[in-house]
Amino acid sequence: MAFDGVTIAGIVKELKDQITGNRIYKIAQPEKDELILTIKGSCGQVRLLMSADASLPLIYLTDKNKTSPMTAPNFCMLLRKHLQNARIVSVTQPGLERVVRIELEHLNELGDLCRKYLMIELMGKHSNIIFCDDKNMIIDSIKHISGMVSSVREVLPGREYFIPKTQDKAELLETDQNEIAAVLTAKNMALYKAVYMGFTGLSPCVAHELCYRACVDADKTVDSLSDKELAQIADRLSELAVDIKNENFTPNVVYENNQPKEYAATRLTSYSDANTRMFDTISELLEYYYAEKSTITRIRQRSVDLRKIVQTALERNVKKYDLQLKQLADTNKRETYRIYGELLNTYGYEAQPGASSLEALNYYDNQMLTIPLDPMLSAGENAKKYFEKYQKLKRTHEALTALTAETKAEVEHLSSISTSLDIALREEDLVQIKEELIESGYMKRKGGAKGKQKRERITSKPFHYISSEGYHIYVGKNNYQNEELTFKFATGNDWWFHAKGIPGSHVVVKSNAEELPDSVFEEAGRLAAYYSQARGQEKVEIDYTQKKNVKKPNASKPGFVVYYTNYSLVIDSDISRIEQVED
Repeated sequence: MAFDGVTIAGIVKELKDQITGNRIYKIAQPEKDELILTIKGSCGQVRLLMSADASLPLIYLTDKNKTSPMTAPNFCMLLRKHLQNARIVSVTQPGLERVVRIELEHLNELGDLCRKYLMIELMGKHSNIIFCDDKNMIIDSIKHISGMVSSVREVLPGREYFIPKTQDKAELLETDQNEIAAVLTAKNMALYKAVYMGFTGLSPCVAHELCYRACVDADKTVDSLSDKELAQIADRLSELAVDIKNENFTPNVVYENNQPKEYAATRLTSYSDANTRMFDTISELLEYYYAEKSTITRIRQRSVDLRKIVQTALERNVKKYDLQLKQLADTNKRETYRIYGELLNTYGYEAQPGASSLEALNYYDNQMLTIPLDPMLSAGENAKKYFEKYQKLKRTHEALTALTAETKAEVEHLSSISTSLDIALREEDLVQIKEELIESGYMKRKGGAKGKQKRERITSKPFHYISSEGYHIYVGKNNYQNEELTFKFATGNDWWFHAKGIPGSHVVVKSNAEELPDSVFEEAGRLAAYYSQARGQEKVEIDYTQKKNVKKPNASKPGFVVYYTNYSLVIDSDISRIEQVED
């Protein structure tokens, strides 16, 4: 995953096709490191988003807008002064550098035609948007970089603009096949590293892909390559260069565990087609990919407080449960004390005064038993002491048995909430989880006006899938949804699935009173495995039964059910081929 030179080459092609010759209608700076240009012309109206954010530098076309601050920043005001209604003359990329150069034509205050340039540098923490004149002098930039910050280049008004060469890399588009082999052999390291360290604009992801296409181990060192293997990787690099020159791009995103993992402007053939989604344009890919990533990141950030509450409570209850089990194990001696007392009542007359023990026949197993005695007490007094110990441990055992069951239920409940937090994809999914934590006493509800406490509005719905045979499958996102699916939505002959013995979602298949094909059971089982604590495992045991066999014990925790008649299957948690429906 990298916004590399190949991706930028694809973006430049789209910009050349769609915005060249059109005019800038509006300029906005919604974030401190971000610009949005609204462009009108033969393309209709589009927006060009440019971000110089250190963690997420981007440039792509979009139809979405963002809210701008009431007072525009200085850089935005400067661009409005010079570039309002400016015509876009050209969009270029120097080699495969992570730089986009937009040439602009406008009339100055005297009515003379002038040329200006926007240089969008997409280089991680060194990203910037720089405004230059026709003599390549910097007018201003969205970030000012002084000599105290960088010894390589100052980015300040009045300084000359240039692209710094901080790494000794070859230009792939200007290198023939023999030169490619020479660049690689000069670097004694793993092949994939030699590829992206040797040539400008290539990411590790693309380097791995080229090694896969060449049928060469990516981790193999360059000096251990045969002449044939070296020629194969050189061929693949040459083919990539030809595709870039011919502007032949294949935007695609690959998934892992149903989440976007990598993207590239060239086809990632090392992944199966089932895990790959194709896009018409790089802009669509980037907008989709980073929206998905942003959603996941935002949900994780929003759920930090909830996760902390759950994790703290879970750790506390696990420690309490372990302690209770140890204490419960200590009460196992109670029956021994009872037998000591009974035997002393039976054979106590044989005990000698001041004796420390008594040998007696245990009539429960016909074995001789040595009973420890307190020499200061009589046999009857020793028997009474053992009966008191027995009664005390018996009461402790009864109390701990109940407490241990409660604590175990609490641990299972908290584990299920933790799994629900992992499943949550939208902010509204967190509302029900928060409500469950409040009702379980782990959080306090915030008071409304005059101290009135209000419940948040619930808008989250279960996941909805369609099986390959057309049957509807529903998956609960949390314990409340699990209960509603199982006991309110499902009917008696619908099928119910759950991962065996671990926290996870209830999965309901609407049977329509029909006999389900085997493929539906497999798909529902995969969903139950995926939406459980066993996500990612190759083999997960799934219990399934008809809904009429599932019961909820009285006073049990949300989402807790029991069933005594069920079938089982073992399956993986890959749901990439199951169609999801957006309700």
